[in-house]
Amino acid sequence: MTKIENEKQYDWAVSRVEELLKTVPENAPADNPEAIELELLSNLVADYSEEHFALGRPSLIDVLKLRMYEMGLTQAQLGKLIGVSASRISDYLSGKCEPTMKVGRAISTKLNVDAAIVLGV
Repeated sequence: MTKIENEKQYDWAVSRVEELLKTVPENAPADNPEAIELELLSNLVADYSEEHFALGRPSLIDVLKLRMYEMGLTQAQLGKLIGVSASRISDYLSGKCEPTMKVGRAISTKLNVDAAIVLGV
């Protein structure tokens, strides 16, 4: 098998990987047949998962909502933290407008958000 073609093969491979994880020690020699099988199947499972189940990059809106939830912040509190009004936060969350470079820096540094997400790249 050079590629997992369908979900049935994927399910089988995942089950087999789970079985092998229980039996193959971390320090198994590189020529151990089960260790080789584990590595090959793991790579095939990862490739299939990435192709069929990828989540994609989160949007700035998603990340702002998540940070607000994680930090227990209201729109007003988030606005105060990054230096904008609550109505501006509402505009960001609804997609009506995007943050300026200055606000983007504040979002990135104060909320620990990857700059690529803030820039939308």
